[in-house]
Amino acid sequence: MMSGVAGIDVGGDKKGCHLVVLKGTSILCSVNSKAPEDLVQVCAEHDVVAVGIDSPCQWRSADGARQAERELARKGITSFSTPTRQLALSNAKNFYGWMFSGERVYQALAPIYPLLAEKAYSSGRVSFETFPYAITCAMLGRDVASAKRKRTQRRELLEREGIDTSLLKSIDAVDAALCALTARFLLEGKTYPYGDATGGYIWIPATTSRHS
Repeated sequence: MMSGVAGIDVGGDKKGCHLVVLKGTSILCSVNSKAPEDLVQVCAEHDVVAVGIDSPCQWRSADGARQAERELARKGITSFSTPTRQLALSNAKNFYGWMFSGERVYQALAPIYPLLAEKAYSSGRVSFETFPYAITCAMLGRDVASAKRKRTQRRELLEREGIDTSLLKSIDAVDAALCALTARFLLEGKTYPYGDATGGYIWIPATTSRHS
């Protein structure tokens, strides 16, 4: 029997977070909320096992960039450079507000969906970090994946996997669905973790394209 999985696209205070719950190839719900507790409740109601989140699970240390981001860069996959928490707090324009939103999401999920902090998933309910551009690179190939074409490319990628995208009304919902798909791959043993326990892991679908 297929387990329910979820993906969360994290936004700032104004936009809120988009949550998509997936079971097999069926989207059970697509919601937007500014309250992390609401997202946890929806996951629990749908008996979700794994939650993929498009937001850093750890801040950068004072010693340097997160290992996961460095490893992805070596593969030619660019990612947003996570700052230290202190640097983020000191930004007067709240540029990193969405990262603090992500921090609150992880904290709200933690009692039921603790962060996957090991380099392998064994069992139980977990949350983990992933992000749509890297997912697209893994599944389509780095030379094919395009941030400029993300609105069509990412939706087509979901549909290629047999997922009806009619419930997904925005690119944020599409991205949340890609995170949910990666959560399904995690349960199936089809993901690869970049990073380490100190800086946090970024989980990406494991395909032959990952090595291209």
